[in-house]
Amino acid sequence: MIRAAILGLGRWGRSLVNSVQGKSRDITFVAAHTRTRATAEAFCRDKGMRFVDSYQEILADPEIDAVVLATPHSRHAEQIAQAAAARKHVFVEKPMTLDLASARAAAEAAAKAGVLLAVGFNRRFHPSIVEVRRRKQDGRLGNVVAMVGQHTTSTQSFLAPGNWRSDPEEAPAGAMTAVGVHLMDHMIEFGGRVREVHCVIGVHGAGPAEDTTTILFCFAGGATATIFCSVATATNFSFSVYGSKGMAEISGAALQSFRFVPTSDRPPDGPVTAPPGEHLDFAGFDMLQAELTAFARAIADRTPYPVPLADVLHGMAVFDAVVESAMTRAPVRVAHQDYR
Repeated sequence: MIRAAILGLGRWGRSLVNSVQGKSRDITFVAAHTRTRATAEAFCRDKGMRFVDSYQEILADPEIDAVVLATPHSRHAEQIAQAAAARKHVFVEKPMTLDLASARAAAEAAAKAGVLLAVGFNRRFHPSIVEVRRRKQDGRLGNVVAMVGQHTTSTQSFLAPGNWRSDPEEAPAGAMTAVGVHLMDHMIEFGGRVREVHCVIGVHGAGPAEDTTTILFCFAGGATATIFCSVATATNFSFSVYGSKGMAEISGAALQSFRFVPTSDRPPDGPVTAPPGEHLDFAGFDMLQAELTAFARAIADRTPYPVPLADVLHGMAVFDAVVESAMTRAPVRVAHQDYR
């Protein structure tokens, strides 16, 4: 059993704790720290965790194996480095940091210390995404031609004034840090390395940060993709991967609906119609529990975490380009480096 401590007990931090506490044989939370102690102590008591006075106290505790960071993005790099220095394994919420340079430094600190660094792209574990992966690996999808993703939520409407998630410095490029990076991660997995991006952002809610983002991606392998994401409208999710042999589509706010349609295998007598599609339902899957379980098992078994850091670091390079494109309103080439 991996003994973990969590730093940050906002809405998302509590969701992470709730996903495994008292339910998992692989990981349990034993301690927590957050800035707002008054609202966290009752939650900690209810979940059987100690509330501690500082992150340093967590790092100094030999009974804690790993730390989970659900903190503002701008603090991730320093907190990862501190955990690595204390020989604690790290699970950090997405995005890993706010730029490639700091992400690479954090990854190097973890590697040098010999600790596992895992980034919380929880949707990679969802059965619907697994089905896309299988169809790409076994050839049923064919070569990826294009991808289209939409991820929206109405979270902006209930964020408290002054919440860090509404700070333009913490949330550059509109809705990317909140939701868009998930789609970007899927597109990197299925489409490969991104060559160029063109991003347009806008404000449709109360502000001050931009809340709506549209991006065109051009991939080195020739595929293209588009993302629309927003935190100022109704909650929705859809992701389609168009291949040379078929189309895989995921829909529903919880990614619950999967559909696969192969290409036609004979010349049409009349209008081209699609063959019968395959429909699968994956309602009720707990992505947070899945990612934390994978984190704990990777530590215990000394195996790689299923989300490769090379993909994460390339994603940070793409994110840098997206932010620059949003500011300049022009296409931007992605920096290509060795992400191993």
